[in-house]
Amino acid sequence: MNRSYVVTGAGRGIGRAVAERLAAAGDPVVVIEQDPAALAWTTAHPLGDRLIGLAGDAADERVTERAADTAEAAAPLAGWVNNAAVFRDASVHSATTRRILDLIAANLETAMTGCATAVRRFLAAATPGAIVNVSSHQARQAVPGSLPYVTAKAAIEGMTRALAVEYGPRGIRVNAVAPGSVRTERYTGFLASQEPEAAARVEEQMAAVHPLGRVAEADEIATAVAYLLSPEAGFITGATVPVDGGRTVLAHDPETRSL
Repeated sequence: MNRSYVVTGAGRGIGRAVAERLAAAGDPVVVIEQDPAALAWTTAHPLGDRLIGLAGDAADERVTERAADTAEAAAPLAGWVNNAAVFRDASVHSATTRRILDLIAANLETAMTGCATAVRRFLAAATPGAIVNVSSHQARQAVPGSLPYVTAKAAIEGMTRALAVEYGPRGIRVNAVAPGSVRTERYTGFLASQEPEAAARVEEQMAAVHPLGRVAEADEIATAVAYLLSPEAGFITGATVPVDGGRTVLAHDPETRSL
């Protein structure tokens, strides 16, 4: 029997890889993306009949409820992936407290809204379900200047544990994955913006901080997410799974910089 899924922030990068992976298994996937132009791939994709694009803010409950309605119309809702994120640096010595709190909220609200919508739908249908939140290695290994992102991701991991404890008895599993650096459009775009020598240095640094000697491919993160959503992971909940090539184990980061 087919199951349906919702993936937020799936216009590109990890979110797109997750949506493609789930659709390839034969299941319909609702793709939420704030940038409508980033949804064009869903209609052009060979699996386009299983990919349903929805433009909107994943922090808006009207959007997530519409996504849930759309998914349930296609097949019973079985899983929800909160991937949408905002990457903005800020430090307390140079930004207002209000600015920092707003940036934290921008990342935390999307995950909270997605979790709340998914939990309510699973409870209403009286069916088990799985949620996967996308965290980051930075939740445990902070990079200077990234206070809002680090704080939000740490909060998302705490939220993951709290929801797992509260709703586990109702058959709802909640987990997180914490990637290291990933070769996404954002990563390759940054490299392309650098001079060749500078780009080569970045690649060397990234290889040095990941014991596996390279950054991840988005498909590798998607594989971990798909597993946590699957029945094979039926006794895993409240966990944050590092998918970082050992980066947090090595705990040495060249991105560290002084004020």
